[in-house]
Amino acid sequence: MLQGLTALVTGSTSGIGQAIAERFATAGCNVVLNGFGDADAIEEMRKRMAEENGVEVTYSDADMADPQAIADMIREAENRFGAVDILVNNAGIQHVAPVDEFAPEKFDSLIQIDLNHAFHTIHHALPAMRRKGWGRIINIASAHGLVASAGKAGYVAAKHGMIGLTKVTALDTAGTGVTCNAICPGWVKTPLVVAQIEKKAEEQDVSIEEAERRLLAEKQPAGEFVTPEQIAEYAVFLCGDSARTITGSQVQIDGGWTAQ
Repeated sequence: MLQGLTALVTGSTSGIGQAIAERFATAGCNVVLNGFGDADAIEEMRKRMAEENGVEVTYSDADMADPQAIADMIREAENRFGAVDILVNNAGIQHVAPVDEFAPEKFDSLIQIDLNHAFHTIHHALPAMRRKGWGRIINIASAHGLVASAGKAGYVAAKHGMIGLTKVTALDTAGTGVTCNAICPGWVKTPLVVAQIEKKAEEQDVSIEEAERRLLAEKQPAGEFVTPEQIAEYAVFLCGDSARTITGSQVQIDGGWTAQ
């Protein structure tokens, strides 16, 4: 279905982003990985993904806090593959503190990486999509793009902004063959969420298992974590012909979190 197209996934060296990149590779896409981590582990993942799926997989260490690095990453991908056909904006960080104690530099960093990077990737990738008359932009937002939680001023502001950016991009590209949509996951056991679970376990003097149960009980009625693979499957669906008129949407994969 997507054979021969190129997918660039930011923040794809672990967690949700890695699952999405893996799924696009199995769908026949060439893949551009991006993110931080152990260089040898990333190279091993890149080689395995390419060999198992018979596609080309490259890696960019571009810092999503650096607009020029983002521009260079898109240009390098286009020089190699002709265009970025599928752009998935997934990179993100987290910091939790009451708004009056939230360090301004932490807030600025969250906005830069969790929101601004998506503008810069879209800005640079979109012209080639327009020329081809086809493109898919998928922004990984969050349930926190629709509702708020205490202590998450930076993350909630960024994810709400991500949904707004999604809607505007969809309107600006309507009728061009390019679509833009947001996926809003609930709790996924990523490194960001594991850190919150560990902090909760420590603060409440409970086991990790009990901290997980309490975390889910606070927000997610289904009582189980969303998996990266479920998100990846929906990302691939959004690139198929059945989804060609889905644009400007935000789908919740959140175990009922935002239904409350």
